[in-house]
Amino acid sequence: MAPAPERLQRRAEFLRVAASGRKVPSTGLVLQALARPDGGPARLGFTVTRKVGNAVVRNRTRRRMKEAARLLLRETPVRGVDLVLVGRATTRGRKFTALMDDLRRALERVGAGP
Repeated sequence: MAPAPERLQRRAEFLRVAASGRKVPSTGLVLQALARPDGGPARLGFTVTRKVGNAVVRNRTRRRMKEAARLLLRETPVRGVDLVLVGRATTRGRKFTALMDDLRRALERVGAGP
C-alpha cells in the first residue's frame, strides 16, 4: 500500500505551485502541479474559493476532492510533485466517477499520472 501523501499547508507553498507550476482546467476541478527535485511522495493541497458557496458547500466540495485524490493516488502513487486541487462550482454536483476521471485526465496532462 502506498504511503499517504503529505499535505501542503502554508500559503507560500500554494502560491509557489500557482506561480511556477502547470495548470490544467477540467470540468470538475483545476489541477496545479509543480515538479520537485527530491522525488518524494506527492504533496497535496486543496482549495475552494468563496465564489463556490458558503462554508458548508465549500467544505463538502473539498471533501469530495480529497476522497477522489485519496482513491486515485492509492491505486497509482505519484512521486516528486506538489499538487493543488482547486474546486469549482461544478465540483459539488458532478458525479463522483466523473470527478475521478477529471482528476485522472488532469494528472496525465501534467505528466504525473499513469
